[in-house]
Amino acid sequence: MTRKEQKEERRRAILMTALTLFVKRGYYETKISDIAEAVPMSTGLMFHYFESKEELLLELVKMGAASTGAINKMDEIPPQIFFTEFLKRLFEYSAKEPWVFNMFVLMGQARRAGMPEEARKIALSTATIDETAGVIKKGQEAGIFRSGDAKLLSICFWATVQGIMEEMALNEEMTAPDPAWIVSILMKTE
Repeated sequence: MTRKEQKEERRRAILMTALTLFVKRGYYETKISDIAEAVPMSTGLMFHYFESKEELLLELVKMGAASTGAINKMDEIPPQIFFTEFLKRLFEYSAKEPWVFNMFVLMGQARRAGMPEEARKIALSTATIDETAGVIKKGQEAGIFRSGDAKLLSICFWATVQGIMEEMALNEEMTAPDPAWIVSILMKTE
């Protein structure tokens, strides 16, 4: 492994450790020394990778925001199939990469008042709710999804997903629900 690869691997270890600690203890309750100890490395060495705890948070929130762009890439897929397959893949990927559960929790936390403002702005800048509302509107026009405010339906859908991801982050024994259960929130009832 090259020196550059080692440095990148250590940087990733710091980020994943910080993510876990921010979720389990809270951002403000986690000290930079806690992260360094858990990696493990000296606090001084960690400052060679990240200048502050806030810089770590910003990097994580940027990662989370960057991974929210899947919705607008699915124009040709029928809406109900898109949502079902999206959730199936999300749950499968998260089972292989448990940090994804924590990322959902952190992004939810980062949106709240009281978090560092730059991180909060990034977390709030994602357009997932509006993009999902657009897909829901298409499903409504096709007679597949229930009528009503598409944005509110989108919020309900994502609140459900957020809650499931938070539960799965806290309970490693929990298995993912059937994606069809969640998509049924959107489906038109006879």
